Amino acid sequence: MRKQYSGNAKKVIRGIGLVTCLYYNPDNEEYYIIDFRIFDKSGDGKSKHDHVKDMLADVFDDKKLLFRTVIMDCWYATKDLMQYIDSLQKVFYCPIKKNRLLKVDDNPKYQRLNDLTWQDNEEYKVVYLKGFAPQKRVKLFSVPVSTSKTEYIVTNDPNMVNKEEVKHQYSQRWKIELSYRELKQVTGIECCQCRNAQIQRNHIASALLVWTRLRQLANTLGTTVYALKQQIMAQCLIHDL
Repeated sequence: MRKQYSGNAKKVIRGIGLVTCLYYNPDNEEYYIIDFRIFDKSGDGKSKHDHVKDMLADVFDDKKLLFRTVIMDCWYATKDLMQYIDSLQKVFYCPIKKNRLLKVDDNPKYQRLNDLTWQDNEEYKVVYLKGFAPQKRVKLFSVPVSTSKTEYIVTNDPNMVNKEEVKHQYSQRWKIELSYRELKQVTGIECCQCRNAQIQRNHIASALLVWTRLRQLANTLGTTVYALKQQIMAQCLIHDL
């Protein structure tokens, strides 16, 4: 356990950091966690960004899975990770923070993202993010996600010109949140009271395997993991009683 920021709690809490790599197929709506890492910088010296890069390398070089797009949240939108994804000849979509330094092609000076001005009919801007390779430009889209919130999403896809399509592409990241919710609610991944680090790792790995199997069965039977678990538990209770 270590102190780290929780997006759910909106504050720094003590907990076990789980970094996952999720594969999603939009054609059949199936999604699976295909790799994970435990954040333990004092043990292995690796940051969460290092773990993400390791998992991407494993997916690309070892597993050799077919994929086109990488979607991540703003925490992982670092220049190193984005340039690494670009070097794999894959497309990325990720939001960046409003204080990110960049410059538009017609402006030689760096400025903060929230200082940019947008025209009413402007779909995107071609920008250079500070720290990127000198010749590398990305497309920046201002995407309203609610009446009170706007996301600034960058992509290296040279053919992307439509703001609504960018919004659709990035909205598929929600599968990550769905997988976490299912994982917590049907496997009890947070409920292990053991203090030994290896037992905790075994518990987390076992919970992920259980969730993966439930996910496979749910897809085959055309139901949800929640309904599937309820059926299993009901059958066990009936048998015992």
